[in-house]
Amino acid sequence: MLGLVAMVQAAPPPKKNGRSSQPAAAAVSAEDLQALKDAVAAQQQQIEAQQQQIEQLRQELGQKDANWRDAQQRATEAQGRLSAIESKNNQGDEDVANLKSDLADVKTTLTNTAVTTQDEQKRVSGVEGVLSRFRLNGDVRVRYENFLQSYDGCAAPNCNPRHRERLRVRAGFEGKLSEDFYGGAYFATGSLEDPVSTNQTLTGFFGRKPIGWDRGWVTYQPRSHKWLQLTGGKFAYTWARTPLTFDADLNPEGFSQKFSFDVPNRVLKNVTFTGLQLLLNESSTGADSFAAGGQVSTRLQLGNRVMLSPAVTLLNWRNTDAIAAAVANKTLAGNVMTNASTPDKKQFLSRFLYNDYILDAAVKTPWSRFPMRLLLDYVTNLNAASSRRHGYWVETAFGQTKEKGDIQFGYTWARIEQDAVISAFNESDLRAPTNVLQHRLNFQYQVARNTTLSYTSWFGRTLDRTLQNAQTPTGLGKSAQDPLLTRMQLDVIYKF
Repeated sequence: MLGLVAMVQAAPPPKKNGRSSQPAAAAVSAEDLQALKDAVAAQQQQIEAQQQQIEQLRQELGQKDANWRDAQQRATEAQGRLSAIESKNNQGDEDVANLKSDLADVKTTLTNTAVTTQDEQKRVSGVEGVLSRFRLNGDVRVRYENFLQSYDGCAAPNCNPRHRERLRVRAGFEGKLSEDFYGGAYFATGSLEDPVSTNQTLTGFFGRKPIGWDRGWVTYQPRSHKWLQLTGGKFAYTWARTPLTFDADLNPEGFSQKFSFDVPNRVLKNVTFTGLQLLLNESSTGADSFAAGGQVSTRLQLGNRVMLSPAVTLLNWRNTDAIAAAVANKTLAGNVMTNASTPDKKQFLSRFLYNDYILDAAVKTPWSRFPMRLLLDYVTNLNAASSRRHGYWVETAFGQTKEKGDIQFGYTWARIEQDAVISAFNESDLRAPTNVLQHRLNFQYQVARNTTLSYTSWFGRTLDRTLQNAQTPTGLGKSAQDPLLTRMQLDVIYKF
């Protein structure tokens, strides 16, 4: 287009009179026309190229505008998110502050809990320390027993067999109270008025059975002087004795002082002195009843198999009429009165001073599970009012009851004259406490380490039926000898 304008502008102007000073130019040639077309085409191409550039620029501007709008939207969204984040951060700061406060409270609580826990652990450790010094002991015995006695002239109900089932439960704990003090407490079944039996007969229409404290004591035995042992309370026997003088279920009350010295000798191994003050009855209106005395015992080793333990005891009983009165008034249950007494049975005719000699021999046999034991006891009442003052107890045993499968056989013979001992406190399973001749056979089998089966048969009769308070069956002729009373006992004993 621009080339065509230039060519028009280069043509000479016409004359005023319409005529040229020169002859007229020749007409435009085909070449010129073609050149003009080419120029126009080129110009058109340039215009199209420029339009394409403009369109490309327009597209680029549109894309940039779209990109800007998108960026602006993203910026807006980012600003929104930033605001949300800032809001969350602000809330988070509050949460963090709250969390820090809660954490501080938790730390305080944990600290207090830790201190409390430490205190409780100290107390628990203290309790565990105390409990670890004690051990629980006891046993449960279930017994079936019967009584059989027959004689001429015997009539019902005196000759009817008697059958009864009995239960004994004993349990308690004992151990160190401190380095120098030892003690314990036990309870047991049985009548509270009966000191010589912890058995409870299964009767009474399913009624509850009584139970009471059987022992409670403290022993002082200093570590620096192990030869010394001082005991007070209601305690197990601290001296050698047999059922001839005291029943196994009886636990004396009062005080005991023991001085035991080991001896470095091939034969004499130990010498022990024991002082006794046994309290029987405190009276607000009269003299108190008690027994006081002592025992000297030794332990002798004869070779590798024989151990002898001889003991001598003197025990003086004072104001014993309170015992007779308690039996007569039935405030003291257990053994019946068989000692010589006044007609009302409230006073003894004799006084009692026991002079008791015991020899306990343990023999190791070639069979380790079958040791032998021989126990001899002779007592005389030095203050008896008559010559019926002597008592004898001979007991033998072969075997043991320690491990599962162990067995033991035993035999006992006893002869106790009327006033040899106080009838209220010795063996309760005898035909009679005194004025009696007694035999006993027993067999034991160890079912388990803590469970024993036991069979015992007692065969006894009254020595002299003519004596006051002698135990005799109803309807027996005056000149007839007291028939044997047979008493069989079958026991299952569980220890823990």
